[in-house]
Amino acid sequence: MRILSILLIMLPPLAMAETAYVTDNLRLGLHRAQDTSDNAFRTLESGQQVEIITRDRNYAQVELPDGTPGYVKAAYLVFDKPARLVVQETQAALEASQKELADLKRAFAAPAATIESMKSELEKKQQELDANAVLLEKAASENESYRRRYAQSKFSLPLTWVAGAMGVCLLAGFLAALWWTDHQSRKRHGGVRIY
Repeated sequence: MRILSILLIMLPPLAMAETAYVTDNLRLGLHRAQDTSDNAFRTLESGQQVEIITRDRNYAQVELPDGTPGYVKAAYLVFDKPARLVVQETQAALEASQKELADLKRAFAAPAATIESMKSELEKKQQELDANAVLLEKAASENESYRRRYAQSKFSLPLTWVAGAMGVCLLAGFLAALWWTDHQSRKRHGGVRIY
């Protein structure tokens, strides 16, 4: 029973526990005194760039980019950029890249549309070319068929031509015979036509 009551007493603090993180935002005081024993006259944030004038194990004399001199604890100075600055630079580079990508997408939107239009036209022309290839093959086949027929009937004439020539020959022969008969009759009868 005693254990149960102890657990019940400890339960509310356990239920109220939250997840927290240690801040990476360091504030460093800039002092006028070399040993930083006075009150800081300015607060430097994490990532603040400073120029080291002199430095010993504990303290460093620094100068800010605006020319303000002062002293800080040397243990808080690092030569690598803090993660906060690296993240800010990375985010700035990412935003610049995203803007550049958006600009490139806008710049290539018209050429991309032209390319799509040309692809569509190319497909249409390819279909026409395929259709023309089929027609060409059909025409070549018909041409070969005509060549074979020509080779077979190379020395023959069409029946209508033969019939027409025979008709002309018969008519010419009939007229020639008629003329010859008339000529012979006139010759025998002294130029008088007798039938």
